[in-house]
Amino acid sequence: MSTIASAPDRPRRWDAVFSDDITEADVQRLMARAPFIEMNPESFPRSAPLPDVLKNDSRLHRFKKGEIIVREGDYGTSAFLILAGSARVVIGPSLPPADIGRREPARRGIFRALAQLWSNARENEVARQRERRSFLKRGGTGKDAKDARIVLQDLPRVLDQHRTAIIEEGDFFGEIAALSRIPRTATIFAEEDGTELLEIRWQGLRDLMRYDPKLRQHIDRVYRERALATYLEEIPFMRFLSSEAKKQVMDATQFETYGDYDWSGDYKKLVQSGASAGHEQTIAGEGDYPNGVIMVRSGFARMTQRYGDGHRTLNYLGSGGIYGFDEIAHNWRRPDRAIALQHSLRVIGYTHVLVIPAPFIERLVLPSLPKDWLPPLLETEDGGTQSPFTNSPFTNSPFGKTSFTDASRKTVAVKKKESEAVVGSGMMEFLTQNRFFNGTETMVIDMDRCTRCDDCVRACASTHDNNPRFLRSGPIHDNIMVAQACMHCADPICMIGCPTGAIHRDAFGGEVVINPVTCIGCTACANNCPYGAIRMVEIRDEDGNILIASDAKPIVKATKCDLCIDQYGGPACERACPHDAMKRMNLNTLDDLAAWLNR
Repeated sequence: MSTIASAPDRPRRWDAVFSDDITEADVQRLMARAPFIEMNPESFPRSAPLPDVLKNDSRLHRFKKGEIIVREGDYGTSAFLILAGSARVVIGPSLPPADIGRREPARRGIFRALAQLWSNARENEVARQRERRSFLKRGGTGKDAKDARIVLQDLPRVLDQHRTAIIEEGDFFGEIAALSRIPRTATIFAEEDGTELLEIRWQGLRDLMRYDPKLRQHIDRVYRERALATYLEEIPFMRFLSSEAKKQVMDATQFETYGDYDWSGDYKKLVQSGASAGHEQTIAGEGDYPNGVIMVRSGFARMTQRYGDGHRTLNYLGSGGIYGFDEIAHNWRRPDRAIALQHSLRVIGYTHVLVIPAPFIERLVLPSLPKDWLPPLLETEDGGTQSPFTNSPFTNSPFGKTSFTDASRKTVAVKKKESEAVVGSGMMEFLTQNRFFNGTETMVIDMDRCTRCDDCVRACASTHDNNPRFLRSGPIHDNIMVAQACMHCADPICMIGCPTGAIHRDAFGGEVVINPVTCIGCTACANNCPYGAIRMVEIRDEDGNILIASDAKPIVKATKCDLCIDQYGGPACERACPHDAMKRMNLNTLDDLAAWLNR
């Protein structure tokens, strides 16, 4: 007789709440004030009622005067509503890195670089005196340290030297960065003691927008006022439009998001299980009607084409990539030989896009372009016609979903030829499955040339407290290895959730670096990194003693490759390789990789 084994409950919407501190009384207080009092609770589903969204997806904060709420350049996952008091936004110029918990690297000259070979501490990961005072002052690391905040020390100087503006009670801010996964555009700090804010994480903000039209309209309006015009100006063909035509295009443009916001955790589970990471959400399929031009604002998407019973990857597009323009231009010029979309578009991770409907492209954009700006007509196997169009769930969508082309206006056919002939379809799949296209400074090793001498590892250790910042191991395709080293990603999700801004982009070169003075060892960056490139290490004093926090646990900090940002001549690992087997390269495009593979 068979028996039925008990199974665990299915995961629920709020298995992990944003904060345990918000009470029922807090929820009732929020429900009694704008904008929540104006919302219709009946429009929310029973699975996500409005009071539960507020209780589980939000938390309350109180800030002292001068405390930083958000920093320019941080990756944010939440929006804020001012409940009491006010905040001040720094419009320009930007605050110095040191004021917001970051460091401005001092570039070492050649003599200092040579001197470090014999002046490094004998023990690895030694905290200098200033760092040690900072670590011990905090008294501990881990979860409790995530509430650490930074206060601007000289507010009169800030107000005298920087243009600022007041954000008042009842105002929202941070919603654009939270929904579209782009860096914060400004630093905002509390204007007065006792400033109270409600922080809403992106999941709750998504539900509030979905079920409350007024909030959705408000955020849509703010997005258009603050960001959309700037983004559209980046599209080359927009430069020929009049001011009135640009306004019409801007009013018609829609924005949408696809994929999983927190894709890192799911991706790491796939890698550990050995399963394929290639089952992404399809935005538009090959053969769909081309009813809009789309611009990628953040994240990545890959372009595929049918091949036998499956699809093969031809290219991938990051921020600024555009597709759909070539097909629409072709059909506008040759309506008698109209074609469908030539490729499918699939989301990788999390992607935020802008969509310009095809009628506005045909009526306003294409007639304004000089003839030499029009892309060449596209050819298909049947001589230019491809009909009827296949049924698509997106054809009647108000967002006009379609597929992509790249911003340089090279045709898909040319890209296809370059990708397959120069890089190879196997390498393309390898890069896509492992999501290495995210890296702007990826460490690639030719295993046919590498003799395993470890000169690269020793060079890294000699410049970083006797502890190398990378592992000479990683996934391999044919003879090419992508080493386990920080890739300084185009979309560095490791920055999400860092409470002190310790992990950040360098203001000069854009490298992703960690300030050891403000790192609190909370592990957020190490947990977020999809590539395992950040390690948590115990730190020591000059005598080799491990520093102990007030909770009797060793103090740890995050370490990773900083691209030798303060070293003369760039990355020590690459310079130390005696066989030219290692190369740091940008995998956002195929040019660097193709040139290196065919050197």
